[in-house]
Amino acid sequence: MIQLSRKSSSYWSKPAHVAYLFVAPVILLLLIFRLMPTVAAFVCGFFDMNMFLKGRGFVGLENFIEAFSDSRLWNSLLVTIKFALVEVPVQMVVGLVLAALLTRNTARNRFFRAVYFMPIVCSATAVAIMWRMFLHSNVGIMTYWLDQIGIKNVNFLNSTSITFYVVVFMSVWRSFGISTVIFVSAMQAVPRELYESADIDGCSKVRQFFSVTIPMIRENISFVLLTRLIGSLQVFDLVFSTTSGGPNYTTETLVYYTYKRAFSENRMGYGSAISMFLFALILLITIVFYSKLYGKQEN
Repeated sequence: MIQLSRKSSSYWSKPAHVAYLFVAPVILLLLIFRLMPTVAAFVCGFFDMNMFLKGRGFVGLENFIEAFSDSRLWNSLLVTIKFALVEVPVQMVVGLVLAALLTRNTARNRFFRAVYFMPIVCSATAVAIMWRMFLHSNVGIMTYWLDQIGIKNVNFLNSTSITFYVVVFMSVWRSFGISTVIFVSAMQAVPRELYESADIDGCSKVRQFFSVTIPMIRENISFVLLTRLIGSLQVFDLVFSTTSGGPNYTTETLVYYTYKRAFSENRMGYGSAISMFLFALILLITIVFYSKLYGKQEN
């Protein structure tokens, strides 16, 4: 017993082993709330069941075959990809520009960093409700202002031509703050000597930004790009709280369509099968992204 106690004490006296205790709660949470639901969704995809786990039972690949011929699913997939292709570049550009303007640790810059970061602290539902009230076609203050200057009958949340971009704007407005803060931290870590050398060589501030700053924070840009891309592919709250996928399914993303099938139409098995499409898409993007960007850095 004494020998066993000594071995245990010797094992846990090593910092690397103690670290396991600190990461164990996070790993446990990931297993419970990430891995287990993913495995459960994959298994449910082979069954015809409702929310109460009742139905025809095992149906094999029937749900997946039906999904391939579901035109509404393919439309939601295209909407999701379009959303990511528009939202992510806009957010990256906005974050980089603002970070370049707010790099110095002045009181004014610290104030604006806090202001820009505030929306990310709020829930997406609260942000969506706020913008829905602001842009409402009848009582929204934005439509009132436009009406006062002669622009009438603008329906931000029920127009097939502009509602999609309104949702993109809301998403960028809510989350650009975190990108800005990450870029600010990265830019502050760039050695000042590089900028001093560039000044001596006569480089302008714009040239320094593209020739010094961007290459030096490349890893941070890759991190933000990957995380924001994954986040944009999973957009749900803003759509659910503002447009409900309309008008005419122009804002119906893949996650929202999965929700509609699984919960509104009570087809949990089919909804689980659809969710596997998104899982496969995100997994593929992550693998390709990592191999192309981080693989080159390791070489």
